[in-house]
Amino acid sequence: MIGKLSGRIDYKGDDHVLIDVRGVGYIVHVSDRTLAGLPGPGEAVALYTDMIVREDLMQLHGFTSLVEKEWFRLLMTVQGIGAKAATAILGTLGADGVSRAIALGDWNAVKAAKGLGPKTAQRVVNELKDKAPTIMAMGAGQAVAAPEDVLVESDATPVAAAPRAAAKPANMAQPEALSALANLGYGPGEAASAVATALGDDPDLDTAGLIRAALKLLAPKG
Repeated sequence: MIGKLSGRIDYKGDDHVLIDVRGVGYIVHVSDRTLAGLPGPGEAVALYTDMIVREDLMQLHGFTSLVEKEWFRLLMTVQGIGAKAATAILGTLGADGVSRAIALGDWNAVKAAKGLGPKTAQRVVNELKDKAPTIMAMGAGQAVAAPEDVLVESDATPVAAAPRAAAKPANMAQPEALSALANLGYGPGEAASAVATALGDDPDLDTAGLIRAALKLLAPKG
């Protein structure tokens, strides 16, 4: 099973890219959001991948972070959600947006994805709300870096390729805040909801600010 591809982009289609990995071309399906963020033909790229295999189909789907890949896999466990719908949800909301929407029970945000009806959106939120804290705690530091060399790696060998330049430090405020709230005795669901709300109000909060904002939301009213 191919877990990551590192190579150079040959071309970008409407919903996929062709990645040349040492002379072998891989068609990788991606969301609109991911496609827009990828470099142009000839540029180095690395994507985490998930392979879907059926009797009549074999497809690779690509993601810029492990959080996005995990949400893709979880979304497809919901009845009525296949690869196309999961990709549409991630393309509309992004991985962080999916985390916030499901943590807050905001099925209207999920419904904004193309092709999703209200009943399916509600089912997504209801079935995955207990998973949101775990995925949110993975943090934003799982983005894959564009490589200097081109490699193919499997899930069994998740060794990061050497980046072209020093990676930007990841914002770990969200997972650190969730951990702190858990240590204070708050349940995963209520902590995730408070953190998601606080980030929705101010996405640039650092760890300390996020914890303070979440605690204000969790404080008893009255």
